[in-house]
Amino acid sequence: MKTWILILFLFMITSCSGSSGSQNLTWYKNATISQISEDPDKPEDFLRISIGISPQVFYLSKKESTYKSLLDKLNQSLKKGKPFSIGIENKTNIIKQINDVK
Repeated sequence: MKTWILILFLFMITSCSGSSGSQNLTWYKNATISQISEDPDKPEDFLRISIGISPQVFYLSKKESTYKSLLDKLNQSLKKGKPFSIGIENKTNIIKQINDVK
């Protein structure tokens, strides 16, 4: 009986643990933006974002609900050199989240 209660308790703990939503993201910490430009293939849908000195290219979807706030942070990084932690969606290279560096 105790074994079943323990198994049930462990199941409840693991099934109730919330997901942070960032499990599908790769994080670039203390990253600064080196360039922002229109994507030549789909300028109506995406901006092309280059991160770092040896630029790695990622994309910002213009259709994202948080597009304006993400673009504002990217421009702060580009113009003022402000570093951010940038979350890139795995397998798509699309920027999904930008957090201030703590």
